Amino acid sequence: MAAEDRLRTYRGKRDFERTREPAAEGRADEGRADEGREPSAGQDAGGRGGGRPRFVVQIHDARRMHFDFRLQVDDVLKSWSVPRGPSADPGDKRLAVPTEDHPLAYEDFEGVIPKGEYGGGTVIVWDRGTYEPLSHDRQGRPVDFAESLERGHATFRLHGTKLRGEYALTRFRGRDGEDHWLLVRKGAAHRAGHGSPDPRRARSVRTGRTLAQVAADGGAR
Repeated sequence: MAAEDRLRTYRGKRDFERTREPAAEGRADEGRADEGREPSAGQDAGGRGGGRPRFVVQIHDARRMHFDFRLQVDDVLKSWSVPRGPSADPGDKRLAVPTEDHPLAYEDFEGVIPKGEYGGGTVIVWDRGTYEPLSHDRQGRPVDFAESLERGHATFRLHGTKLRGEYALTRFRGRDGEDHWLLVRKGAAHRAGHGSPDPRRARSVRTGRTLAQVAADGGAR
């Protein structure tokens, strides 16, 4: 399926005359200049991760505070809303509710979505980088990452500035009859800490700002 078709729901929910969220596949236009930006962990000196697929985690202060976890799969960002955020503690099982696919340019989006628009509120880029697909079948043969998601269980290793290590997404049927997912850190916890950050105090990996600072700036930078 072409990205244009996959993004139909995304575009249908937004008025791009009002929101500065990216409508197409170009880089986001939130005022970010790449010049002078240090590459994130997992990126090589040549650019954006040496061809590995990308991931991004955004904190979204909308009607309810949550984290948006996005993985590049082919030409879109597969997306999940994680109310409590991803955790570095393998003992934490984080609910991840699937949302619509987003354009690749959304990785850079940081700003304020106008009140009254879908998802109205403030967004910061909390972490981003690359990931390695790790899914295998029972015979140990690699499984295409999109296929592993279709099957309902995908493992991957994150190479971010803040999130590093192996994670898994596992689908289950909720009490509401809808499909939900669990996002879990595998193996030993990262020595830098456990659990999830306080979203009000967390800072953007892109600009170093908090949610409050982005809101005060009107999203511009």
